Amino acid sequence: MAVTIRLQRRGAHKKPYYHVVVADNRAPRDGKFIERIGTYNPLREPPEISLSTELYEAWVRKGAQPSKAVVSIVNRFRTSRPAEGAV
Repeated sequence: MAVTIRLQRRGAHKKPYYHVVVADNRAPRDGKFIERIGTYNPLREPPEISLSTELYEAWVRKGAQPSKAVVSIVNRFRTSRPAEGAV
């Protein structure tokens, strides 16, 4: 079973809101998933990102392949947060 970390679209017409989910790659985009690890709201300024980095890293270590969109969001999330222990 190939597992991917990808976006699941939610929200109304022309008002998208996404959940970052871990899913079997054969499942439909908005269908069944294994675990929800975060959210992404592109309509906010700046875009609102909420992600459990511990769960993300754990799934990547287990072999889950993140989509290009998720990799971009994770990189943006990591650069927007101050480093741990930084003053």
